[in-house]
Amino acid sequence: MSQDSDKPGDRKPLTQLAQAGRKPEWTGMPGQPGGIVNPPVWRASTILYDDVAHLRSAAGRSTHERLFYGRKGTPTAWSLADALTEMEPGAEGTMLYPSGVAAIACALMAVLKPGDQLLMADSAYDPTRNFCEQMLRPLGIETVYYDPTLGAGIADLITDATRAIFLESPGSLTFEVQDVPAIAALAREKGIVTLIDNTWATPYFFPALAHGVDISILACTKYIVGHSDVMMGSVTATPAWFPKIRQAAHLFGQMTSPDDAWLAARGLRTLGVRLNQHQASALRIATWLSEQADVARVLHPALPSCPGHALWRRDFSGSSGLFGFVLKGGDEKSRAALIDGLAHFGIGYSWGGFESLALPVDPARYRTATAWQAEGPLVRLQIGLEDPDDLIADLDAGLARFRAARG
Repeated sequence: MSQDSDKPGDRKPLTQLAQAGRKPEWTGMPGQPGGIVNPPVWRASTILYDDVAHLRSAAGRSTHERLFYGRKGTPTAWSLADALTEMEPGAEGTMLYPSGVAAIACALMAVLKPGDQLLMADSAYDPTRNFCEQMLRPLGIETVYYDPTLGAGIADLITDATRAIFLESPGSLTFEVQDVPAIAALAREKGIVTLIDNTWATPYFFPALAHGVDISILACTKYIVGHSDVMMGSVTATPAWFPKIRQAAHLFGQMTSPDDAWLAARGLRTLGVRLNQHQASALRIATWLSEQADVARVLHPALPSCPGHALWRRDFSGSSGLFGFVLKGGDEKSRAALIDGLAHFGIGYSWGGFESLALPVDPARYRTATAWQAEGPLVRLQIGLEDPDDLIADLDAGLARFRAARG
């Protein structure tokens, strides 16, 4: 395959997913025509040099996409990072991490210092909150949590110490959609860096940097990998911020194994077709749930009944397979009766794989700036690649168990 005739920016998303990260120098051998389809697995710790002069020269140059030492990566990881960068128009580069939490932590450490203030969406992933409270706060970095529905109203929370705003849109427990362009524009005007956990939509449905964000973070464990067998995170940044992101990753010794990078790159090739199917099945099931008497409301941004629907429709090109629904009445016991008997849904953390999952969620435990109030318990669903008819029948039986247990 030749990429010379096509500029990367001219390729549509599905074409990018199939072709990105496959540079000839990573898929072929010098002096030999042709090449293989997938960059191979380059495993390495020590890199050998021709002589001392070569070694000294290598140490004095940028190690970005250059063999230097195994911790700085090999073409296996570089090809995945290159592909993720291409998915975010306006990005300078991407760094890979051993988990999504590691990516979030290192990105925050790259942009904050003692005395700074961080504005954090109150709907954020709870390990993100834990890092803010248990790591940043003892370092003298204050975290102020804000209502994710604020939009440009977040200006009222900005102080002279505010250095960063962290977004998660939609929130991965309660699915509030944030006005990302408004917040990003305000932050840029005031010289404040914006970071977003973009795992729910991925750049396939929401290219965050194109909407004004400086740093986009993914838990690649989810949709990028897509098969529930690899832990990985990524941070993609603009030219102004990527050098700081790369430096922090190197200083913290962050890296991913080439085997994991290869599996993630393999998953990336089918991201588009998988997300399209996750979207279609989840929308069908969410619509069905919204019509059930035992369901008080469905939290899915693509449903017109969801409060964030107008923002989602304006900014996103699609929706993923993760959403929630609030039961009408009931308690922990009746919610467990629904979930425990499901035949086609696993019970477990994470999401984004090919299998469906159901999880009891209690958002009130993770809120400080806003109060979570609901008509009953909340269930979060990850809709996988099973037939939606089977999943609906399974949930229908689950709601019958819920009614019986609720009394």
